[in-house]
Amino acid sequence: MSRSGVLFDHVWKRFRRGERHNALRDLIPAILSRAVGTGNSGLERDEFWAVQDVSFEVPQGEAFGIIGPNGAGKSTILKLLTRVMRPTIGTCSLRGRVGALLEVSAGFHQDLTGRENVFLQGAVMGMKREEVSRKFDQIVDFSGVAEFIDTPVRHYSSGMNARLGFSVAAHLDPEILIIDEVLAVGDHAFQQKAYDRIQEIVNRDITVVLVSHQLERIAQLCSRAVLLNQGKVAHAGPVQEVVDVYIRSSGERERQTGEAALRYDRFEAVSSTDVPTGGWLSLVLSGSVLDRTLLDDTLGIGIVVKSMASGAIAFSVNSDNLRVQMPDAGSFLAEIELQLNVAPGLYSVNAVVKKKHSRQTIQGGPWVGVNVTGDTVSGGIVQMNPRMTLRQDVLSTKDA
Repeated sequence: MSRSGVLFDHVWKRFRRGERHNALRDLIPAILSRAVGTGNSGLERDEFWAVQDVSFEVPQGEAFGIIGPNGAGKSTILKLLTRVMRPTIGTCSLRGRVGALLEVSAGFHQDLTGRENVFLQGAVMGMKREEVSRKFDQIVDFSGVAEFIDTPVRHYSSGMNARLGFSVAAHLDPEILIIDEVLAVGDHAFQQKAYDRIQEIVNRDITVVLVSHQLERIAQLCSRAVLLNQGKVAHAGPVQEVVDVYIRSSGERERQTGEAALRYDRFEAVSSTDVPTGGWLSLVLSGSVLDRTLLDDTLGIGIVVKSMASGAIAFSVNSDNLRVQMPDAGSFLAEIELQLNVAPGLYSVNAVVKKKHSRQTIQGGPWVGVNVTGDTVSGGIVQMNPRMTLRQDVLSTKDA
C-alpha cells in the first residue's frame, strides 16, 4: 500500500458563535470553560460543529478533491490540514513539506514587497534562502507580476495576490500541495495555466488536496474525492462517482420560492447522462402552471445548458421559441431532446423561467448533470466536428 501523505482521522471541529480573545479577560474564562468541559462531542450554548467525524486518507502522489456547497466545512478542513487550526477531536497529520494557498492574501505580510514575501514563504516552508533564490525567476515569471515584484503587496489586486501566492506554493518543491478555491479570482488564462501546473505536480508523485466549485477540474485532476454537507461526509469514493452524487443532490435541492408562474416538480434524464459529443440526451420535466397571467409575461419553460468548468452558457431555448403551447392551468409533462454538439466535459442542463421582454431569468429550477465524453481536439464549448486536409501547393512544387 502507498505511504499516506495526508491522514484525516475522525476529526471534529467546534466553534463558538461570537467567540473572541482580544483581551486577557476574554481568554481566561474561555480556558476555564474548556478545562471543566466534558471533552466529548457535546455542545454548550452558542457552540456548533463546523466539522463532524470526517475521515479520509490521501496516499503519497495522489490528487484528492473536496467538494460541497458553501458552508459545508471545506475551508475549515483545509485550515486544519495546514495547522492554522487544531481539531477539537481526532487526528490530522501530513507527511512532508506543505505548500498551501488558502486565501487570496496567501499569508503574505501586507507591508512587505512581493519579493520579500516570496523569501518569507520559503522560510515558512523550511527552505534555505539559496533554494528560494534558485526558484525565484520561475516564480515571478509564472505569476506575471514581475513589474510589481518590488511593490508592497498591500497595493496588489486580489488577482495579483492569488497569482503570486499560487506560484510560490507550486514552485517551492512542496511534497504536499493544498489549494482552496482562491484560484477562481484569477483570469481564465491564469486559471488554465495554474491547473496545468497542478497536473504537472500530480504527475511528479506529489500529493495534492484541492477544493474547487469547478467540478470538471476536480474530475480531471483528482482520482478520489469527498463530498461534504453541513460539516459531515455525504459521500466519498472515486471522483466521478462523488461528482455525480453532488450534481444529483444539488439538482434535487434547487426549488423556486415566492410568487411564480410555474412550479417544476421533477427533471431527470431518461437516457444515459454519459453522452458522446454529438450524441442525444433525452429528459423529462414535470410541473404545474400556477398563474396563467404571470405565465403570459414569460417565455414559458426555459432550458439552459452551462459548462461546469467555466459557467459559460453553451445553449438556451424555451417553449415559446419552439412554439409549444403551455396549458392554461394544471400539470404538464415536457419531453425534451438535446443534441450535445459540445466539447467533452461536464455540463448542467437547467430548467428556468425567463421574462418575455428582458429575457432575464426570474425563476430557477432543478437541473441535470451531464458528462459529455470524447477526445478533446479543439478549444471552446461548441463542437463543430472539424475536418482538415492539406496538400502541397502545386505551383510552388513546379517552381522548385
